[in-house]
Amino acid sequence: MTQFLPPNLLALFAPRDPIPYLPPLEKLPHEKHHNQPYCGIAPYIREFEDPRDAPPPTRAETREERMERKRREKIERRQQEVETELKMCKPLSFSHISSSKGTLTTIPTLRVTPSRRSLWPE
Repeated sequence: MTQFLPPNLLALFAPRDPIPYLPPLEKLPHEKHHNQPYCGIAPYIREFEDPRDAPPPTRAETREERMERKRREKIERRQQEVETELKMCKPLSFSHISSSKGTLTTIPTLRVTPSRRSLWPE
């Protein structure tokens, strides 16, 4: 089908020039000559710290422990608030309140629109 395309579009399908060959910059891994043979980590063990000198591992707080701690802190905080409120409260300063039981009055609850019958016993 490309044979029927016009020359300007046919030029888009033309092959490119081949990639030029460049010699490799260094030898391949199997061609290299190593001065020292491969070895393990034995020479580097002395660089690590002694496990006896290392600090003990820290233990993270679990979800249940965190929830229990927060609950305890909330209770303690509330107890402190109550204690400070009790210290600040001075019951003798309420002069408008009488301490005699005979002066207590009860206030009945009334309907929004009271009738004569509901007000009669009073």
